[in-house]
Amino acid sequence: MHTTPPQPSSFPYSLCLTLMKDVETLVEVMAQHFYGDDNKWNFIAVTEATKVLARLALLRNSGYKMLLHGGETMNDGKDPKDANQQQKRGRLLQQGRNGIFTPEGRALSAMNSFGENARKLSDPTWFRRAEHHQRAIMELPETKRPTLSTFLSKNGLPGKLLLMGELMFIARPLIYVLLIRKYGSRSWLPWFTSLTIDLIGMSSSMISSICQKDRQLHLTDPEKDELRRRKLLLALYLMRDPCFGRYTRQKLESTEKTLEYVPVFGFLAAKLIELLVGAQTRYTYMSGS
Repeated sequence: MHTTPPQPSSFPYSLCLTLMKDVETLVEVMAQHFYGDDNKWNFIAVTEATKVLARLALLRNSGYKMLLHGGETMNDGKDPKDANQQQKRGRLLQQGRNGIFTPEGRALSAMNSFGENARKLSDPTWFRRAEHHQRAIMELPETKRPTLSTFLSKNGLPGKLLLMGELMFIARPLIYVLLIRKYGSRSWLPWFTSLTIDLIGMSSSMISSICQKDRQLHLTDPEKDELRRRKLLLALYLMRDPCFGRYTRQKLESTEKTLEYVPVFGFLAAKLIELLVGAQTRYTYMSGS
């Protein structure tokens, strides 16, 4: 009677990151249209700096856990497979109590499932993320959030490596944009610097999962998927200048000429290459941030 449910006090950083991801391409297009190709990097730098601040705050609020999808998905440290199995068992138990296994009950259950699936498909992405964020906050246990010194002293070298990998993952896009703003997109310095930061950051995260001696830093399945996703993002370096202008574009054009006279495949290859070349002109499409 005297207990109150926990009130969500955390700012929805995940939702803000999702919204920024949705509008950053619009910001780039408008900045390029009104201020030119050179000055657009000022607005892109402001956008990346805002995302850095949001991700740093989210990293701190999460207890220095790995950011999933750049912070757009909350990392509660739980395996979604186990949670889904528990929900399924609880649903089956409740259905058995309510007599849902009768023909009428099965029909009602099917209608309810259809309505839930239709609602999920019709709701926009940002609304589903907001709903997930609210649910995750309400389900968080009332535990004291560890400080940085507590986290490092408790987890030792694996914790330091994991934290270093996350900090490099967070700061890499902003450093890359600032270098492009100073040296230009045709310079190799921003390209190599960004690639080096990515490789060192991912190596630190992978080494932390290998050399861990306790179970407190055991990577969950979503965190393992996140590491695989970050490895796949390295392929975007082939689509970034100056690598794209000097090497990748030539390979694409030679492939297009080779498949030019092949029925159907030649037409599809030409359209695909045209889309890739068009998307490459936008930083936000190839940023991986």
